[in-house]
Amino acid sequence: MFDAFAAWLREQDRSAVTIRGYLSDLARFAAWFRLTHGQDLAPGEITPADVREYRGWLQAVQKASAATVRRRLMALRAYCRWAVQAGYLAADPTAAVKAPRETELSPRWLTKQEQWRLVREAERGMNAADTPTRRYQAVRDWALLVMLLHTGLRVSEAAALEVGDVQMGERSGWLLVRGGKGSKNRKVPLNAEARQALTAWLGVRGEQGGALFGLSARRMQGVMAALGRRAGVAVHPHTLRHTLAKNLVDAGVGLHEVAALLGHSSLNTTRVYVTPGERDLEQAVKRLEG
Repeated sequence: MFDAFAAWLREQDRSAVTIRGYLSDLARFAAWFRLTHGQDLAPGEITPADVREYRGWLQAVQKASAATVRRRLMALRAYCRWAVQAGYLAADPTAAVKAPRETELSPRWLTKQEQWRLVREAERGMNAADTPTRRYQAVRDWALLVMLLHTGLRVSEAAALEVGDVQMGERSGWLLVRGGKGSKNRKVPLNAEARQALTAWLGVRGEQGGALFGLSARRMQGVMAALGRRAGVAVHPHTLRHTLAKNLVDAGVGLHEVAALLGHSSLNTTRVYVTPGERDLEQAVKRLEG
């Protein structure tokens, strides 16, 4: 799969150990790319949004150290430089993406204030929409944000949703998530806020069949990143997934229920999502203050 890239590395006089390490790290990126986009990695398909999302996924989901993230981005950067020289890419998508410093904390979930700022920014976008097209996009983006924040769907699952997968009544609702991780279907309940957002979106979109949002996983990542930039909050779909898990645990929901909602087959995976962070430990110590 990476024979031409390996040959290029040898031409650059890289050591055998370095080449093996790059190929191993690149295989991990290819696995992430396939899971995220539902297609095999092709050098001409990598975008800066992919690189930023992968960096965030390593930090948020894998809880990788800054050194590990830097190493994997270094391998990806070398691959993209080869792709530019080989004519697959016009520009290096890793050029503007910085590797984390050792002192940076891994982003895991959003605070209540950050969640509020994101939702408020999406609502401001709806209020400011002055054409039917802008209104359509603003309602879509708000509904997507609220749905992800209150269901914790993987971005690939959200992109695969169809209108027929939404089941809503007056006081309850569900999403039928088809072929999630491990090709397992599951039903995810919709709370009042998620139902309100999806109802508003279907009112604008129309309830004819087809894709619910009409966005690829990559476009959804871009929508969330753009909202985050305007709100001053670093966000990607995996952050929202972690945020839901943390909100549920803080509300007293048990790990078994959280695991079922997120589609985890192992509680160990769920525990990673809710491991106490520095803010939690700081608050724990403050309880001793008289």
